[in-house]
Amino acid sequence: MRSSFYQKLEKQVRNCEFPIPGSVAIIQPYVFPYLGYFQLLYSVENVVFYDDVNFIKRGWINRNKILVNGKEFMFTIPLQKASQNKLINEIGLVENQLFIQKFRQQLRSAYKKAPYYAEVNDVIESVFVGEYSNIGDLAIVSILAICRYMNMDLNWMKSSEEFCETKGQAKADRLISISKMLACDTYINPVGGKTLYHKDYFAKHGIDLGFIESGRVKYKQFENDFVPYLSIIDILMFNDKTTVIELLNNFDIG
Repeated sequence: MRSSFYQKLEKQVRNCEFPIPGSVAIIQPYVFPYLGYFQLLYSVENVVFYDDVNFIKRGWINRNKILVNGKEFMFTIPLQKASQNKLINEIGLVENQLFIQKFRQQLRSAYKKAPYYAEVNDVIESVFVGEYSNIGDLAIVSILAICRYMNMDLNWMKSSEEFCETKGQAKADRLISISKMLACDTYINPVGGKTLYHKDYFAKHGIDLGFIESGRVKYKQFENDFVPYLSIIDILMFNDKTTVIELLNNFDIG
């Protein structure tokens, strides 16, 4: 007999109904993340930005990739004393107008001839005019700005504000606790979590665990050979909102 999760999922896919009822994603905030991140947000009813867990150096919290001269280019938001011994919401930003100016110039040079440069650049500019106490808040605002641009409703909260009493629990146990506190019976994780979390363990605690995996994505980037796995910035520069929504729907959950 198939689990309630798979029965529910099959109904969603047949009827193109997302978000999945009673679902939650709990994920670290990334600055202008990749398409798969937004597919995860799109698929669930509730989003918890996991901002009170340890910062990961050389991860995606404060950096991502854009297209420069037909090749991927990594941009990095400068931080104050970044350390994997600190929580995401404990790491401040370097007040560096030079970086903002340089990043603005990089975007203009890279995308000024892209069809949606003007409107997408306005979205990016709206993020960098704010003041932030830590990198987590800047990353969250970058995500919310993109969601507003794509008319995506997001029921979101921060783990540091709403679920601080769950700190100290084991990784899977904390995710289960937060899911239950939200009265959610389905937890969706990026596909990379298959090595960390197990369906049987979640099921023992009354939670259906699913993993989201992006389908094949390809679109025109000027006249270059396609460069995959870039920031959502790149997708928005080259595609109208209707196409982006189609790309958002291009995923599987298993």
